[in-house]
Amino acid sequence: MAKKAGKKKSGKRASRPTILAIDIGGSRVKFMTDKARAKRAFVSGAGLSAKAMVRKIKALTKDWSYDFVSIGYPGPVINNRPLSEPHNLGRGWAGFNFEKAFGRPTKVVNDALMQAVGAYQGGRMLFLGLGTGLGSAMIVEGILEPMELAHLPYRNGKTFEQWVGAAALKRLGRKKWQRAVDDVLKRLLAALEPDYVMLGGGNAGKIDHLPRKVRRGDNADAFEGGFRLWKKGVVKPPALTSRAG
Repeated sequence: MAKKAGKKKSGKRASRPTILAIDIGGSRVKFMTDKARAKRAFVSGAGLSAKAMVRKIKALTKDWSYDFVSIGYPGPVINNRPLSEPHNLGRGWAGFNFEKAFGRPTKVVNDALMQAVGAYQGGRMLFLGLGTGLGSAMIVEGILEPMELAHLPYRNGKTFEQWVGAAALKRLGRKKWQRAVDDVLKRLLAALEPDYVMLGGGNAGKIDHLPRKVRRGDNADAFEGGFRLWKKGVVKPPALTSRAG
């Protein structure tokens, strides 16, 4: 009796989808895919709208191909869309549908949260982004905990962000600014009891001596976080919102 011919197995493996990660900052918008790993960027600033940003990225990625998009937005996010207008950019961001604009499946989270996901090393981690403002997020045993710390009152009628953001560094000078950062770290470690604090953002490198339980993140953490958002089992998203700031 003749044996039935079995189906031939294809030698080709299904290609892994490509993710485009976008990190929106107050001074620059940076973006990279998880395959090319070549960063591109352009100046953002107070006049940049959501539509203009999408248009610019599409123009600068004509030679790239990607299947999914991750966006780190500098403000609270709800249901995959910005909840409010950003402090350091133009108008037209609140409620903007990035998935429709890019024509691809898109995940939008707060920029600090995206960087936190990329820096996460397990356990209870508090992330603080020392950049134009103060980004904040927490991840507890893989579960994302969006936070709003930047605009909470801190000292002399000013907020945390007004004491440790970029404007404070310029106003206070590096030594006084670092003392303020050290004090903020001490207070937040005591209040939130993380296993460790991860510092990110452009000014994290200006901290000369890191206190105990404080680590310095990598500049690529935001992109790594954007890539991880599409990987199953890496982190568990919050139920509805992604508020961090």
